[in-house]
Amino acid sequence: MKSSTIHHLNTGLILLSCVVAFFIPFELFLFSYGILGPLHYLTEIGWLHKKNYFTKGKYDFIFLSIACVILVYWNYRPPKDYGLTADIILLAVFISGVFVFIKDWLYRFALVVLSLLFIKFLNDAPQYFTWIAIFLPTIIHVFIFTWAFMLYGTLKEKSWAGVISLIALIVCSFLLFYIQPQSLNYVVSEYSQKSYHQFTELNFRLINLFNMDQLKDVKQIFTVNAGFVIMRFIAFAYTYHYLNWFSKTSVIKWHQVPKKILFGTIALWLISIALYIYDYNLGLEVLFFLSFLHVFLEFPLNVVSFTGIGKEVMSLRKSKG
Repeated sequence: MKSSTIHHLNTGLILLSCVVAFFIPFELFLFSYGILGPLHYLTEIGWLHKKNYFTKGKYDFIFLSIACVILVYWNYRPPKDYGLTADIILLAVFISGVFVFIKDWLYRFALVVLSLLFIKFLNDAPQYFTWIAIFLPTIIHVFIFTWAFMLYGTLKEKSWAGVISLIALIVCSFLLFYIQPQSLNYVVSEYSQKSYHQFTELNFRLINLFNMDQLKDVKQIFTVNAGFVIMRFIAFAYTYHYLNWFSKTSVIKWHQVPKKILFGTIALWLISIALYIYDYNLGLEVLFFLSFLHVFLEFPLNVVSFTGIGKEVMSLRKSKG
């Protein structure tokens, strides 16, 4: 498939995700997270493993995996200082940058120590926990990092079709906030409210961040207009995040693995779908580690994307100069 065709396909998927998210945001999110999400985790982790996770060391991924294990453990047995969950996530980001650029272990150790001191300093920053523990592994991961990945590819290809996709993603996001019809009759079902319960903190904090409403209870996200507006954006961001991955199969080639691994991946995916169908919250509990593991293991790729954007921009400036 041609590069321009893939970009046009992505533009279409952006528009489709936007339209569906506008009318049934909670249902779309639950479908995307439960059906598309697990297949995305499984295939991306396999692809990252083939790429050595974009780090200098062969076993660097083990450190990121351990950080994820600690986070998951703290999710079920919270530490006395719950702010440590934000610290472990940010440390994973910093060591990912170290792993991408530095191979010498002495320099690595020195930089990790500096990272710990910097994180200690950031602990006193306002909204630190919200931005790192709540937004970074969720909305920043699925929206900002996806947009950066798209931008990097567009700059490398110098593709106008890619530019159209980038603009479409931003415009659709803006429209989901701007268009707020008061007469849209939308009632969130009891099943959707129960299934979405573990994500409500994200909506609650986003609403407060944008000063869209003064909510006193997270349950209000299911009844007030601000809750619907934020949910449209979240559903749109997550759905397109997954679709973007699958639409670029011919480029990323994540499917080119031994048949045993491919069949194993499909089997695990079908089991995960069955869990979500049987009990959505049970599916969330069982797949919680996998969902966060793919976020942690993707951090080095995010570092590569942002540094790649910088290099491509500098290259364009030099060529014009």
